Amino acid sequence: MAQLITILNGPNLNLLGQRQPEIYGHDTLDDVANSCTAVAAQFGLRCELMQSNHEGALIDMIHTARQTSAGIIINPAAFTHTSIALLDALHTFEGPVLEVHISNVHKRESFRHSSYVSLRADGVIAGFGVQGYSLAMQRMGHILAPEG
Repeated sequence: MAQLITILNGPNLNLLGQRQPEIYGHDTLDDVANSCTAVAAQFGLRCELMQSNHEGALIDMIHTARQTSAGIIINPAAFTHTSIALLDALHTFEGPVLEVHISNVHKRESFRHSSYVSLRADGVIAGFGVQGYSLAMQRMGHILAPEG
């Protein structure tokens, strides 16, 4: 069975495609799931995309991923800058973690410039729109590729 990559999305990303399209674009999370599924298949992987507006639910998803997933791609959204609890949960996950941001957070308000999640992430992709998820999935495929 193909290895699973868990894709986690934080608060307000359920409104992707509707909320602030001038910043986040018009693609939806369904579009993200479809593109990530296609990229994952190229590497013999499968993916599951989840979203929650609640910090505790995201932590529970990370805890579940410890038993089910080879890697995590996470867009923590606003929790990026506030959640030590997410950081602590990610530290319990032994596989690769890639952090994704749709917008270039370093070009925005100063409070968005710091990330607790980056203290655990093996890589960060920001500013490429929803294509950042596909780029993260490609990177995950290379990280998890069998050596040989």
